[in-house]
Amino acid sequence: MNRLTRGALLHHVEIWVPDLDRALASLGWLLETLGYAVSQSWETGRRWLLGPTYVVLEQSPALTGDRHDRRRPGLNHLAFHVEDDAAVEKLVIEATQHGWSLMFPYLRPSAGGCHVSVMEKALPSGSRKANIGGTPGH
Repeated sequence: MNRLTRGALLHHVEIWVPDLDRALASLGWLLETLGYAVSQSWETGRRWLLGPTYVVLEQSPALTGDRHDRRRPGLNHLAFHVEDDAAVEKLVIEATQHGWSLMFPYLRPSAGGCHVSVMEKALPSGSRKANIGGTPGH
């Protein structure tokens, strides 16, 4: 393995949204629950940081549309690891209180492998963000 790929972590993800307030309500709680901390806030955006990785939600004036279709080229979903099954179950309960729903309820308790749950939330932009949690290595 060469130096560029060894331990390569995601640097950041920036998501442009048509309605920042709705996106913050939809994803802000999740990022903070997962351990991300707000590190920057401005009128049209917010940034959360966890270690070397950050996530940005921004209502950019440069948007050319107001809908996202996950079946088109571009971001399909975001996936996060959590420490164990109990953490997954806690997120499932909290997520339903924030309007999220299980993507594959017929595959419960796991979808996509051991110790994994998949949930989705339709955001104001029409995009869906998936939360995947599980023990490391799964």
